Amino acid sequence: GLVKLTANILEPDISYLFRKVIEMKNIQEQQAHESHSHDHSHDHDHGKMPIISYFIGLVLAIIGLFLSDANLLIQNILFSIATITAGYHVIILEGIGETVENTKLKGKFTPNSHILMGLAAIGASLIGSFWEGTLLILIFSGAHFLEDYAEGKSKREITKLLEMNPTTAKLILPDGNTKIVDVSELKVGDQLQVLNGDQVPIDGIILSGTTSIDESSINGESIPKEKSKGDEVFGSTINGTGTFTMEVTKENKDTVFSKILQLVSQNQDNQTKAASIIQKFEPKYVNIVLIAIPLVMLLAPFLFDWTWSQSVYRGLVLLVAASPCALAAATVSVTLSTTSNLAKKGVLSKGSTYLSQLADIDAIAFDKTGTLTNGEPKVTNYYFTHSVNEENIIDIIVALEKESNHPLANAILEKFEVKNKIDIEVTNQIGKGLTGDYNGKNYRIGKPTSFESASEEYTQFNHDWASEGKTVVYVAENEEVIGIIALMDIPNEHAKETINYFKKLGIHTTLITGDSEMTGKAVGEQLGIDEVIANVMPEDKSRIIEEQKEKFGVTAMVGDGVNDAPALVNADVGIAMGGGTDVAVEVSDLVLMQNNLSKLVQSHKISSNMGRVIRQNIIFSMAVVAFLVVVSLLGLTDITISVIVHEGSTLVVILNGLRLLRSK
Repeated sequence: GLVKLTANILEPDISYLFRKVIEMKNIQEQQAHESHSHDHSHDHDHGKMPIISYFIGLVLAIIGLFLSDANLLIQNILFSIATITAGYHVIILEGIGETVENTKLKGKFTPNSHILMGLAAIGASLIGSFWEGTLLILIFSGAHFLEDYAEGKSKREITKLLEMNPTTAKLILPDGNTKIVDVSELKVGDQLQVLNGDQVPIDGIILSGTTSIDESSINGESIPKEKSKGDEVFGSTINGTGTFTMEVTKENKDTVFSKILQLVSQNQDNQTKAASIIQKFEPKYVNIVLIAIPLVMLLAPFLFDWTWSQSVYRGLVLLVAASPCALAAATVSVTLSTTSNLAKKGVLSKGSTYLSQLADIDAIAFDKTGTLTNGEPKVTNYYFTHSVNEENIIDIIVALEKESNHPLANAILEKFEVKNKIDIEVTNQIGKGLTGDYNGKNYRIGKPTSFESASEEYTQFNHDWASEGKTVVYVAENEEVIGIIALMDIPNEHAKETINYFKKLGIHTTLITGDSEMTGKAVGEQLGIDEVIANVMPEDKSRIIEEQKEKFGVTAMVGDGVNDAPALVNADVGIAMGGGTDVAVEVSDLVLMQNNLSKLVQSHKISSNMGRVIRQNIIFSMAVVAFLVVVSLLGLTDITISVIVHEGSTLVVILNGLRLLRSK
């Protein structure tokens, strides 16, 4: 896999392709960021002042309530001040401030829904209902602060990651002593000491020592992993009982954990399509209400025989009822809770919009190597002539293969155990394979085409196993074939159940691979994939994804390699295996940190649940508005009841979204 990756990186055409891929992705993300900035340029975090101001207003309102009717003027002044003080943050800063700001940005009147409540309070005061106006603002602002707290709970679940970011490291100096330094000062090649119980400060490779490391902050896996010399370690993970030295392999900004934080940051800034539609619709809706309410007040005395006083009051009640606060909050806590929940499971997304699209996919394409398969060959079959001593032949095979660094050699060494360790002087002959002499005989391991002949038995084995997509090698003694070994990059343990899951939902599955058609079809048949497309180049993968989008609809792509990057960018949802190349992770929309395809199934289930909860919230919030509008027109409610029902529905919507923090 490393050789193939290196060859791909060195290929000029592919290098050019990478640059174009990164440019495309950067443009997409910049456009998304700019769009978000224009729609959400405000910041609701004003410190503790809004809460202090609110409680001052609450105290003034309570004092006003205890004054007798003889002090009506003072009472009404206290109510008015309480209204302004309690509503300063929500009505003036957010309602009026954002209306002015967005109107300037877009060049047309773009009102915030909060100004509806401000107008209702002003109207109530103008008709002498000072207490009702104050109560309206107290309940509305109080509910708003509770909403902020509930939404903040989702964000806090995600941003707890920041507290796990290491800040210091023990740098090993040339004289052997250690010095505490800031992680940001570390450079590639620096050597560090990590004591038992310490946090691994940065990504690197172990130079000496053995230990077990809790990597749950990176991949969600709760069981610590055994580590020794040559193994990779990641910043933010927790060292167990051992002590080790390590060499830094990445700068702090490029570590796996830093990439996670970057994804989380993008995640919080992104939003679902439903949220975008609601936020674009909100100003138009407020404009309709601002036009409709005065018309109701003016026409009601003539149409319904109301008095002018009744008309104005019911118009104000209608203004409260029609405010779309619950609708505006329908998606926020849902999407943040979903992304937070998935982050804890080891699935990171660059925005909830991608999760929303994942729930709606009509087709999903998979790369083969490292995605559906383990990414390294394993010995699947072997056979030796009955006349030879199998134990002796295995000892000779291991002696030959241990002198090779070929991936197939590693697989053979993992499969076979030696009974007697022997040393053979090995020659690696290009086109012929490994050869060496032992006890006066020559032994060779090579591909079948490098041998002039083989018995019919071995020829049949070769044909059968090769047709299954396996790589076959012969073992020969004095050029007579005495053994055969078949190897294959086998599907990983979760591949089949993942494919079955999507097929049961009627989602079209495709395997796209650069391997031979024989190998691709063999894996496809094992897994039951609908369509296999083999012998493809990186640019072909992107074109195939485009064709799938046109043919089936919303299409996802799952991959891990450099050559998957163009397809990951072109797909509606690009999904990278966390153990894949940096390029694949960089350009993808979702990352499965554990290289575990079952996490993809979890992601699809949870994202589908997210869509259901958003629909529940939208339907519920619109139903409440419709109900309040009807009872307001019929005169069956007043401002106080409308505010309580209205803000209660908003809290129900928020709390319904927070359920997804615990969703399984």
